[in-house]
Amino acid sequence: MNGTVNKVILIGNLGKDPEIRRLENGAVVASFSIATSESFTDKNSGEKKEITDWHDIVLWRGLAEIAEKYIRKGTKIYVEGKLKKRSWQDKEGNTKYNTEVIGEELTILSRLETSDKSAAPYNSSGTPNLPSDMPGLSSSSDDDSPF
Repeated sequence: MNGTVNKVILIGNLGKDPEIRRLENGAVVASFSIATSESFTDKNSGEKKEITDWHDIVLWRGLAEIAEKYIRKGTKIYVEGKLKKRSWQDKEGNTKYNTEVIGEELTILSRLETSDKSAAPYNSSGTPNLPSDMPGLSSSSDDDSPF
């Protein structure tokens, strides 16, 4: 259907290190969750409160390789992609559902703390100096889509 849009933009922090899988066909997949928060003032109490939402993110191929090397629990990232809903049967035969963001662009917004100083060279803003021609920095091509 023409004239529709499925686009998600999130900035948040990883809740734990990415889970990396290598498929039989050689594709690399990274899965992780990021937290986003919003603040508000409770109208009844006047107290400032915060709500945190968790979002499941899936990265494929080059973006997954970047995630494996450069992001860890607590890393703040910008991710842009599309929503996908999937379903599966659990061991008891119940249908389970999950909504994920399939990442198409990834920007690392905070510095990865590591004891290996050679692992990722960083610029003065604290983001990694990644080559501009590195595969996977943006995967907007429909040919790369696993679906």
